[in-house]
Amino acid sequence: MMNIGKGLLMEAISIRLSREMQIKEQYVENVIRLIDEGNTIPFIARYRKEQHGAMDDTQLRNLADRLHYLRNLDQRCEEVKKAIMQQGKLTPELQESIEKANSLAEVEDLYRPFKQKRRTRATIAKEKGLEPLAQIIFGQAENLEPLTELAQAYLDADREIETEEQALAGAHDIIAEWISENASLRKALREYMIKQAVLSSEAAQEDQESVYQLYYTFSQPVAKLHNHQILAINRGEKEGKLKVSLAGDRAKALHLVWQTTVISPREAGQFVKAAGEDAYDRLIAPSLEQEIRSMLTQQASASAIENFAWNLKQLLMQPPVKGKVTMGLDPGYRNGCKVAVVDGTGKVLATTVVYPTHGQRQKEAAIETLEKLVRQYRVAHLAIGNGTASRETEQMAVELIEKTGGELSYMMVNEAGASVYSASQLAAEEFPQFDVNLRSAVSIARRMQDPLAELVKIDPKAIGVGQYQHDMPERELDEALNGVVEDCVNAVGVDVNTASASLLKRISGLNQTTAKNIVLFREANGPFTQRKDLQKVPKLGPKAYEQCAGFLRVPESQNVLDNTGVHPESYGAAEKVLSICGYGLQDVVNGNLSQLTSRAAEIGEKELAAKCGLGVPTLQDVVKELCKPGRDPREELPPPILRTDVLEMKDLKPGMILQGTVRNVIDFGAFVDIGVHQDGLVHISQISDQYIRHPSQILHVGQVVKVAVLDVDEKRKRIGLSMKNLPQE
Repeated sequence: MMNIGKGLLMEAISIRLSREMQIKEQYVENVIRLIDEGNTIPFIARYRKEQHGAMDDTQLRNLADRLHYLRNLDQRCEEVKKAIMQQGKLTPELQESIEKANSLAEVEDLYRPFKQKRRTRATIAKEKGLEPLAQIIFGQAENLEPLTELAQAYLDADREIETEEQALAGAHDIIAEWISENASLRKALREYMIKQAVLSSEAAQEDQESVYQLYYTFSQPVAKLHNHQILAINRGEKEGKLKVSLAGDRAKALHLVWQTTVISPREAGQFVKAAGEDAYDRLIAPSLEQEIRSMLTQQASASAIENFAWNLKQLLMQPPVKGKVTMGLDPGYRNGCKVAVVDGTGKVLATTVVYPTHGQRQKEAAIETLEKLVRQYRVAHLAIGNGTASRETEQMAVELIEKTGGELSYMMVNEAGASVYSASQLAAEEFPQFDVNLRSAVSIARRMQDPLAELVKIDPKAIGVGQYQHDMPERELDEALNGVVEDCVNAVGVDVNTASASLLKRISGLNQTTAKNIVLFREANGPFTQRKDLQKVPKLGPKAYEQCAGFLRVPESQNVLDNTGVHPESYGAAEKVLSICGYGLQDVVNGNLSQLTSRAAEIGEKELAAKCGLGVPTLQDVVKELCKPGRDPREELPPPILRTDVLEMKDLKPGMILQGTVRNVIDFGAFVDIGVHQDGLVHISQISDQYIRHPSQILHVGQVVKVAVLDVDEKRKRIGLSMKNLPQE
């Protein structure tokens, strides 16, 4: 019976998801089944495309999140029905209403009258036996006696009801609570408040300066509030800087209440009208204000998390600057500038500390020390952390470049989270011989060489490409950001013989234990020479192998397919593709497949896929992988900007055209590194001549853009930039 119920539930949810997300129902059912079978999102996205119509990982995660919500909704509906049934009050009409509820809020509205409550004015009145009186008055019959006469029958000195007024007051409280628990009325009022209510904020203390001054006299309809405004107001209120209120048009709201509850113009109707007014002011309005503010916060948080996740993805997928000896510089004043030289694979060659901010003599000594390191190890690039003292360190780097003949170049690297990594257990295990500060310099150098491989070692929340991330619900933020890291790592793929355990654990199907076991296995047995040897790793079972194999590269393997994104389950099909098109595996090794795509097109993708036992999307992926074995999708993106000179804020003039790198994208614009210590802001209104809903429609972290300087405020350290009306090249 339970299996049948689960099947019916899945069917209902799949229909709903199909309608909401405009995806074929069959695809939805397939994804639900794949998730329930324990498949990861990266695996489903990459290797089961035929079953879901080639949705990307973001769409699949959205579907999985909504599936989780709807299953929770169904579970809550069952719990509520059971609880009401145990009270003997579940009518067919109420059951139908619960089952048709579209949100948890609607379910809770329907359950409200049946919940166990703390003692209220209404429950006290009911304890005194006044509920029958309330029912008579609420019925508003035409031939009703005067209310004072009705009330006389309920006088009871033992129950402290000595006057008609006391009896009627108790009936009033009961009716007010009934009205406040009316699910359809609450739904109507909630919808009205969402459309018409106004959120206002003011200073908690007059004449007190703060970062929230913009909201000291702020008022905005709920329907027009921006997410960043909601989060800023919430934080200001939490810090005691703002007083916040949310209110609708009381007269219109009361009209809705009376329209629903008052059916007689006579005395009883007027009594109910007064109870309705009390219900709205005392019970409904405060509850709805709290509920709507909570809803706004949830929506704003969800948007901020989505934005953070988007920025993080772009940051992680920035093109690496691989294969070059790199010098990492972690700037500082009192403790000096920490220096680490790493080779093209990230191996540490040398470390030191210099003191360029301790006076001219020390600065010259610092440049001399760095020049020796540059020449000794043939350093090609400098990676400079963008924190404290970075401006002075950048200036020193420019002088160093001039002194070494101008062949060096440098890049400012976002060092957010570097200190978190340096002090971590992982960093201590990696570099037990270095102190915390030198580990940070190594991390900065490696961030330039391979942002993804280095940043996976850090809690994504510490990377700092979000907005109000410290105010976000932690579980939801963690899930979203970890999902992004997982998607990025699997999109790029990992060399199983060089990857750290922290990188391996992000691979589909692996966890901390199996990742460590892979590292221990290769340390004990030497490098992996073929993918299937992964099956010998302790605790890495068949399901885990299925999920991870396609994302792990084995460059040392004699089978070139082991160094591609072709899954082992498709090796036979891949060889058949090559054979039909007149090639062999050696042609993949030699890179002699320039005509493979065109030959596949001549045969016809559908026909070729059918001959090889593949779907068309998988065939396309296989062909792409065969043409570029071991390819890194990040290398197809524009490279980052490497600089050889430095600008200062005083050098900027309105109208100057500069090239910069997007560092952060937020609701109201984007911050761009233009080679000055302070990032400039491109406000959303200055991004495009066309209307855009959000800056992320056009910009992403790491993107190289051309901007014009609008204004410079040196005192407040603010630079205004524009991307509009730039001269054409």
